[in-house]
Amino acid sequence: MSSEVISREVKRRRTFAIISHPDAGKSTMTEALALHAHMISEAGAVHGKGSRRATVSDWMEMEKARGISVTSTALQFNYTPESSTAPLPNVINLVDTPGHSDFSEDTYRVLTAVDAAVMLIDAAKGLEPQTLKLFQVCRHRGIPVITVVNKWDRPGQTPLELIDEISERIGLIPTPLYVPVGIAGDYRGLLDRRTGEYIHFERTAGGAKIAPEILMNADEAAEREGDAWTEAQEEDQLLSELGQNHDQEMFLAGQTSPMIFTSAMLNFGVRQLLDALVEFAPPPHGRESIDGDEREVTDPFSAVVFKVQAGMDSSHRDRLAYMRIVSGEFERGMVVTHAQTGKPFATKYAQAVFGRDRSTVDNAYPGDVVGLVNAMALAPGDTLYMDSKVQFPPIPSFAPEHFSALRVTTADKYKQFRKAVDQMDAEGVVQVLRNDIRGDASPVMAAVGPMQFEVVTARMKAEFNVDTIVEPLGYSIARRTDEASAPELNRQRGVEVFTRSDGAILALFSDKWRLQYIEKEHSDLLLEPLVAAAD
Repeated sequence: MSSEVISREVKRRRTFAIISHPDAGKSTMTEALALHAHMISEAGAVHGKGSRRATVSDWMEMEKARGISVTSTALQFNYTPESSTAPLPNVINLVDTPGHSDFSEDTYRVLTAVDAAVMLIDAAKGLEPQTLKLFQVCRHRGIPVITVVNKWDRPGQTPLELIDEISERIGLIPTPLYVPVGIAGDYRGLLDRRTGEYIHFERTAGGAKIAPEILMNADEAAEREGDAWTEAQEEDQLLSELGQNHDQEMFLAGQTSPMIFTSAMLNFGVRQLLDALVEFAPPPHGRESIDGDEREVTDPFSAVVFKVQAGMDSSHRDRLAYMRIVSGEFERGMVVTHAQTGKPFATKYAQAVFGRDRSTVDNAYPGDVVGLVNAMALAPGDTLYMDSKVQFPPIPSFAPEHFSALRVTTADKYKQFRKAVDQMDAEGVVQVLRNDIRGDASPVMAAVGPMQFEVVTARMKAEFNVDTIVEPLGYSIARRTDEASAPELNRQRGVEVFTRSDGAILALFSDKWRLQYIEKEHSDLLLEPLVAAAD
């Protein structure tokens, strides 16, 4: 395919992740975006605990029961802004990420595969710890951020308070595209700062449908909304005087962030967010290889695997590897090369993913997320390519802080237990550590957060019918070491040495004081820090 055609397809695409602290409304926002793109006819979340349904992006029973996302999912859909004159719609690749800090490693993998991020903030709570950590990851990776203040239909802070908090705490200058009309808890509509017009939202039953919009000029808005409109105009004027207007270059440079006020539950402000993503979020671009060379989007096909997931559909015991296409055109059935092994890899079973639902995909382009079925040889961070060789930097494993031994309850399930452990390890649900003393019957799970252990045991039961026992271990710190240092470390009290499935040798320590003592008394031993989840 010609580079002109690929360039045209790339310009149509927007690939982004939604990041937030738990319970900021991330999965509900994902549903609302899909609703406004007419990919679903009714939002999955409705008012009332008794009638609340799981969103399309939450497919695990654990997610449905708790109402939180514990794994990332991808959704692809077409969207055409009302004002667009383009002959073809935009292709939206949206990745819904886990909000809970225990799953920050999964979120980090997703952020290696997107070109922009939507930072969702609860109107009442403002910036929260997990939001701050994720923003730092975006800044480190050069990912531009659109800020969305959600839950504006509930009591919360004022717009200026939220703007000041973001500016002061993370050094990012918010540039609101709209000013909300009505205080938090009394969300009436938006003042469009570029046109001066008023967009009034009408509620629908339970917020399950797209909220009708009524467009008014300033005079009509003043007559309808009175003081609320006047206050919005005053805030608009103040923001202009402070220079907080959208600047595309500063946004792409990570200095400013377009800001929108929404209610995902009511579907207010959602169309405005989609339009902003299409207008301002950057299209896919090239990626640097481990050799420092740039793989341009028009170069031959290449892709990076950022997630492996099984158990999404109980009727299909398959394993899905999510790959982000970096360059060239993907054609289903093409035989590519797996950079890590040098072996050929057939792509006969390739699927576009919409939450839990799938459909066969024949062609895809840079920015698209494609699922490869039964990709047993692939792991997060792997590279696939055609023609000229390329390998992209690996995705680092985070430093685990929680450690538990895992055992099967009955011996007759041992074979299924081994298979299940290998699958959880390959997906990166937890890191699996082994040594000769514990053997395969009692591998150690290493995790950033303890909820990862719950996911393992729940999925082992649901997918393999294996009941397990989790035994917490008295370790809290891991360091990378080597074969030469391992014997001495194993002789130390409060230390145990393991080998991770990728071959890394890790020493686990009971606490920081034990680590400090050994570093002082045995300075010749190799003890390297691992990548911290907050880095």
